Amino acid sequence: MGKYIIRRLFDLLPTIFVVAVIVFVITRMIPGDPASVMLGPQASVEDVEELREKLGLNEPLYVQFGQYIGDLVRGDFGVSLTYNEPIVSLIMDRFPNTLILAISALIIAFMVGVPAGIISASKQNSLLDYSVMLISLIGVSMPIFWLGVMLVLYFSVNLGWFPATGMGMLEDGIIPYLKHLVLPSITLATIPMATFARITRSSMLEVISHDYIKTARSKGLSEFLVICKHAFKNALTPLLTVLGMQISMMLGGAVLTETIFSWPGMGRLIVDAIDKRDFVVVQGTVLFIAVLFVLVNLFVDVMYKVVNPRVNYSSNKGGAK
Repeated sequence: MGKYIIRRLFDLLPTIFVVAVIVFVITRMIPGDPASVMLGPQASVEDVEELREKLGLNEPLYVQFGQYIGDLVRGDFGVSLTYNEPIVSLIMDRFPNTLILAISALIIAFMVGVPAGIISASKQNSLLDYSVMLISLIGVSMPIFWLGVMLVLYFSVNLGWFPATGMGMLEDGIIPYLKHLVLPSITLATIPMATFARITRSSMLEVISHDYIKTARSKGLSEFLVICKHAFKNALTPLLTVLGMQISMMLGGAVLTETIFSWPGMGRLIVDAIDKRDFVVVQGTVLFIAVLFVLVNLFVDVMYKVVNPRVNYSSNKGGAK
C-alpha cells in the first residue's frame, strides 16, 4: 500500500498541471479588464496601461503562462490584486470556515441519509421505502439556491429562529455560533443526504440477497443484528466512493451556499474574486480545491483497504484490484 500511496502522490503532478492550464485559460476569458476594474471607472487610460504593464497583462499569453507555472513550481501562488495579500494567506483564512461548514453538512447528511437508506432497504417495497425514495429524489433534484432562499425566508424572516446571514463567533457563545451554522449546513447537506440514502439502499439490497445473510437469519439472530453487523459492513464499499465524492464536492461546491448566507469561506472568496476580476485569487483557490479533491480520493482508496482487507493494491497495474 505504501508504494501505491507514493505513486498516487506523484500522479498529482500531471493532474495539477492540467488544472492549472484550464484555470489559466478560463480566468483569461473572464470579461472585463482587471486593471480597469481595480482602478475604477474614473481612471485615465494612462493609469490603466501602467497598471496592466505592472501586472504583466500586456505580455503574450504564453509568457504569462510560463511565469504562472514558474511561480507554482516555487510554491508561489501569487498576491491578490484586490486584497494585496498572498493567496496562501487568503486561503488559510477562509478554508477553515469552509471546512467547518462542510463537516457540519457531512455529519447531517450521513446521520440522516445512511439510516434512511438502511431502513428503506430493510422495508423494501413498503410505503416507508417508497416515501424515503421519493424524498431522496426530491432532495437530489432540489436547487441549492432555491432551498437556501426558502430556508432563510421561513426560518429567519418569518419565524426569526436563526440568523439569515453571516458566521457566528465562538466568543459570543456556542449557541449563537451554532444558530449561524444550522441553515447553511442543512442547505449544503440536502443533496449528499439524498445521495447517501439512495446509494445505501441500493448497496444494502444487493448484500441482503446473499446467502450468508439468509444463514445469519436462520441461526435466529435478530434482524437489527443481521442488518447492522453483517449486511451494512459489507455494503460500505460503494458508500465510501460516494462519501469521498461528496466531501470533495462540499469543499469545492459550497459557492452557492456561502454566497446565499454570506458565509466567509472559500466559495465566497471565489465569487468576490470573479466579480472583481481578481484572476490571481481564482487561479490559486481553484488549484487548491483540485489538490484537495485528489487527496480526498486517495484517502478513500486507502479506506477501501481498511474496510475490505481483500483489496489488493498492485504497483504494476496502477490501481486497486
